[in-house]
Amino acid sequence: MNVSWYLGRRLSLSTDGRRSSPALKVSVAAVALSIAVMLASIAIVSGFKKEIRDKITGFNSHISLYTKSTSDAPEEGVVNLTPTLAKILDEEEYITDYTLQLSVPAIFKTQDDFKGIYLRSLDGKAAREFVRRNIEEGKMPDYSAEDQQQKIVISCNAARQLGLKVGDKVDTYFLTNDVRVRRLEVAAIYNSHFDAYDDVITFGALPLVQAMADLKSGQGTSIQIQTDDFSRTDEFTLRLRDRLVQATADGELFRNYAIDNALNQGAAYFNWLSLLDTNVAVVLVLMTIVAIATLISGMLILILDKQRVIGITRALGAPLRAVRHIFVYLALKVALIGMLIGNVLMLAFLWAQAKWHFLPLDPDSYYIDYVPVELPLESILILNAACILIIYLSLIIPSRYVARISPAEAMRVD
Repeated sequence: MNVSWYLGRRLSLSTDGRRSSPALKVSVAAVALSIAVMLASIAIVSGFKKEIRDKITGFNSHISLYTKSTSDAPEEGVVNLTPTLAKILDEEEYITDYTLQLSVPAIFKTQDDFKGIYLRSLDGKAAREFVRRNIEEGKMPDYSAEDQQQKIVISCNAARQLGLKVGDKVDTYFLTNDVRVRRLEVAAIYNSHFDAYDDVITFGALPLVQAMADLKSGQGTSIQIQTDDFSRTDEFTLRLRDRLVQATADGELFRNYAIDNALNQGAAYFNWLSLLDTNVAVVLVLMTIVAIATLISGMLILILDKQRVIGITRALGAPLRAVRHIFVYLALKVALIGMLIGNVLMLAFLWAQAKWHFLPLDPDSYYIDYVPVELPLESILILNAACILIIYLSLIIPSRYVARISPAEAMRVD
């Protein structure tokens, strides 16, 4: 058995057999606070990035497919979801969902006011789930039922500006080749807190939008594609572009397609989010320094309090290296106690915030009305393992202070 490890586990942290040194209590508290702050910073930034990403992809999807205008394409800007194109998309294993999307300009007209909007088709599992999560009033229409296709989901901004509520009907003028009018019913009101989108986007049934744009079934302005890993969106975009180019060269497709993705469409937001990683790195470094500094001071207190242990072990023939490791293990015990306290308290707090959202945010500034959190098990384990390793390496050099203590003098300490 490793003698240093055995003694490090068995020795008490108390100074007189009954209570611990105030310095050790401060060390435990500092480590607990440091690990709690690190967990909170990672969880909040990860949650915030996920929420913003989900909102951007909710409006734009991971990858968007458009047609390139050509001289022999009379229906400029119209995408036809042909069986051949659908087969190609089905064969790409990273594509989890795809659907036609169509937007047409329209005007809402009430007795007192009017507002210009885009009526966007709401089709596909991912798009419906995104809108459903952001509904504040009403219920998502079932557009598979024909009697529901005259119902729309409007934004909170539009409802407030026009004085509309769930169940109201609004005259809608569609501005296509000729002006068409429909009286549509407000089925639900959504609020994503993305005013740039909320202010102009209203959702409706795909057949309704196609009829107003004078398009046939299977036609739209884009194909919205969801993938199985958003972090590889650029890679998947290039793979899909290469596949479509090859299909055109082989004569499978007879139209050229343009491809874009959410990273380009929401570049300003993603650039802003990338700056948050720097803030997290600064917090992690500062909290690690605080934990290490207090642990080093705590270990020096332990060395001074347990000089008799040093004298006895040295007198029994223990090498200096083994005695140093005893105090490294004692300091690690202090660190582990603090880490356990910090993990339990902060994870409980983060779980409560994820469940009840009791910490609010200003949605006008942050696009979210509560503090989002996300902390997967992998991140927790990596953070704790890295902290233990860094603390252990940092304690090796201060443990050399043991060599300055004479065994003979240590044996005479009361």
